[in-house]
Amino acid sequence: MGHRLITARIHVSLSAVISLSAFLLTLSASAQTSTAKSASLVPSTPTSGPWEMQNSTTNASLRGIHAVGGGIAWASGANGTILRTEDGGYMWQSCAMPPGAEKLDFRGIWAWDANTAVVMSSGPGDLSRLYKTTDGCSSWKLLYTNPDKDGFWDAITFSDRNRGLILGDPVDGRFVLLFTLSGGKSWERVVSDGLSAGKSKIGAFAASNSSMLDAGSYSPWFGTSGPGGPYVYMVSSTCTNFETPKSCLSFERQELPMAGTSASTGAFSLASDADSNLVAVGGDYLKPNESAGTAAYTYHLGRVDYPVHLGKTWTAATKPPHGYRSTVAWDAADKAWIAAGTNGSDVSYDDGRTWQYLDSGNWNALSLPWVVGPEGRIAKLVSLKAAGK
Repeated sequence: MGHRLITARIHVSLSAVISLSAFLLTLSASAQTSTAKSASLVPSTPTSGPWEMQNSTTNASLRGIHAVGGGIAWASGANGTILRTEDGGYMWQSCAMPPGAEKLDFRGIWAWDANTAVVMSSGPGDLSRLYKTTDGCSSWKLLYTNPDKDGFWDAITFSDRNRGLILGDPVDGRFVLLFTLSGGKSWERVVSDGLSAGKSKIGAFAASNSSMLDAGSYSPWFGTSGPGGPYVYMVSSTCTNFETPKSCLSFERQELPMAGTSASTGAFSLASDADSNLVAVGGDYLKPNESAGTAAYTYHLGRVDYPVHLGKTWTAATKPPHGYRSTVAWDAADKAWIAAGTNGSDVSYDDGRTWQYLDSGNWNALSLPWVVGPEGRIAKLVSLKAAGK
């Protein structure tokens, strides 16, 4: 009797153990399946070539972008839109709108930190304006309004917190070049015969806030467009420390080997590297898939392999970008040039001679690692290696 009871208890215990083990195995398998399903539901960050797409929280067309560094960047665009990130793009904040800016197109923005920035609108006459914030875009103050009813601002740049330049289309036959020594509080127009448009029907493009390049110490270069042909205007003499830019700057211009026979064609963007090599990009924005005449380059005096005076000789790219390009920038980390436009982006590893396809996204402006475009598009450059470097 005792033996049977013990045997029965052993059978019961073994059955319980087997049942418990089966239950635990089933539970473990179920948990693994659930974990796998959960992992598959986690959305991956969308990419476009080497660009990682961001959530901008806006549908506005963006043409202004300025990377400050340390994860801080500012962006701007149509309908008074201004954005800011302080964490490398994890979150983009919609800024307060400047007073009376509901219909303004902010095509240029320049910032110094997370709190301080100026934003420029482009438009005929008084629709070209400049605002400033010093409290992280919680509020804005109107600094300056275009006084020329026939004027149109195209680009803005600063060399430090006090010295800045604004480029505008010709008024009274000369390109408008404004300078400030007060951080934008007051502006004066540069007086120079070298800024004459001559008989050419030319202007500058406000497509990406990069038609003008400041080489430092009030030494602006800018590209032009229009049926009169594409040109680059460059400083031929600069100011001393005791002069203001109002009357001491001299300019000369050189024709560019780029598309430029209509109002929609020309040089849209200029950029330089640390060695003062320059690249210009452009084309025809009405024919974004045409690659002919979309890039040119010039090399700095002193390079043995290219012994030409900087800016005197420009050469067309032998293998141009795969379409119209509104913006170009030097990527120091990858030692490469990146150009972007409405049908994608390209990269050059040989200082602008040949270009390789990167992506087919719709872009307007660059300030690396950022690129912006229409309908609130913002992306961050992740790696050129992924694009087949």
